[in-house]
Formats: sequence, structure tokens, C-alpha cells
Amino acid sequence: MKKRAITVLNALAVLAGLVGLWQLILRLFHVPPYMLPSPHSVGHAVRDRYPSLLDSLAITAVESAGGLVASIVVGVLMALVFAQFRWVRKMLYPYTLLLQTVPIIAIAPVVIMWMGAGIPAVVLIAFIISVAPIIANTTQGLISVDENLVHLFLMHNASRRQLLFKLRLPHAVPDLFLGIRIASGIAVIGAITGELFAGSSHVGGGGLGYSILYASSQLQTDYEFALVFAAIVLGFSFLFLVMFLEWYFLHRWHESARAPEAE
Repeated sequence: MKKRAITVLNALAVLAGLVGLWQLILRLFHVPPYMLPSPHSVGHAVRDRYPSLLDSLAITAVESAGGLVASIVVGVLMALVFAQFRWVRKMLYPYTLLLQTVPIIAIAPVVIMWMGAGIPAVVLIAFIISVAPIIANTTQGLISVDENLVHLFLMHNASRRQLLFKLRLPHAVPDLFLGIRIASGIAVIGAITGELFAGSSHVGGGGLGYSILYASSQLQTDYEFALVFAAIVLGFSFLFLVMFLEWYFLHRWHESARAPEAE
């Protein structure tokens, strides 16, 4: 507990230092508020626009979570197929990795054009950008089992299904969580990018991406910064949730989730 408290205090100290540096830059260079608002004005924007900020955050959270959950389901299923059939993996695996190189800002307008503006289109965009890390990491975990363990299972007449679900899949769980950790952050990026193109059903309302675009067009820089910080909080919330689930499922049996021994 003492070490955790020290870690939290260090993080708060870094945050305080960054806010102080922010305020110092404003005073030294006399930056106008429409270019860089003060921390005080951003705090006021959060207080004054809290209901709309919370609504935007909730919309983006739903879209990001939808894309992330879909990417986990599809990614794990595809990884299981790749692990079972080598010829399928050789044929399709390189194309799934190409998803990581696709510029999401280029395909987002196409997805919106096909599906129309709204949450389903944004969820699809978040899914496209977040599914590749899950496929890549889970597949790697499934196919990198020690050959001696595979031979041991075969010596006991294990079926192909038993080999997959009792050996390969448990072995791949840490790699799966690594992929989810990566995907949890970029799912938020995908959702916000989709919102920049999807728009909203009514003026001034929508997810964080649309609200950032709207605040920028109105030169509401303080509220725009508040929305950006809300997006950062959402990304960290997803990451911490995944890290907690990783610890919960792995700390009893896998060394990656165990607390380091005192030196």
C-alpha cells in the first residue's frame, strides 16, 4: 500500500508540474486565450458545461466500448481459426495486419457514406481500427506454445479441440490482454475520428469528436480543451479497466500479473 501511495503521489506531482508549466508559458509568452486557454478557464468550462460534457463523454464511451467488444469477439474467433488451420493463417493473416496501416481518417468518410451518420457507423470505425492488435497478439499466443507441452498432450491422446481450449487458449490469454490494452486506447481514437465525420442528430450535441469540432468552429477553446481532457480520461479509464481484468484473471497463475518480489 505504501508503494502504491508513493506511485499515486508521484503521478499527482507530475500532473501539478505540467499544470504549472502550462500556466508559466501563458504568463511568459502572453498567449491569447483563444489559442491556449488557462487551466482556470478550462476548469470553469468543465463546471459550466458539465451536463453537455458528460453527455458527449457517454456517447463516445458507448461507441468506443461497442467497437472494442466487437473487436475482441471477432479478433479471438479469427485467431482461433488461424491457430487451427495453418493454410488459412498463411493466406489471410497478412491482410489482417494491413488493417493497422489503413489510415482511419481516410476510410471513415466511406463508412459514413455506406452506413449513414450515427452510432452504428462510429462503432464500425472503432472496430476496424482496434481489431488488428487483438488478432495479431492472440494468434501469436496461440501458435507459440512450447512444443514439448503439445507433445505431452498428444501422448495422452488429447483431441484437437482439447489441445486448443485446454492448452493453446489458456497460454494465449496474456497475449490477448496485451492486444486488448492496445485496442482499448485506439478504439477511443477511432470513435472520435468517426464522430468528426458522422456529425450529430442535432446541432451542438453528439460525442466528444463532434463536440470538439463544434467548439472549435465557435472558438470555444476552453471547452475544446475540456473535451480533449475528457477523451484522455475515457482512454485511461478503458486502460485501467483492462489492466484490472488482466490482474484479476492472471494474478493467481501467471507471472506477468504477479506483484514483483521485494529486492
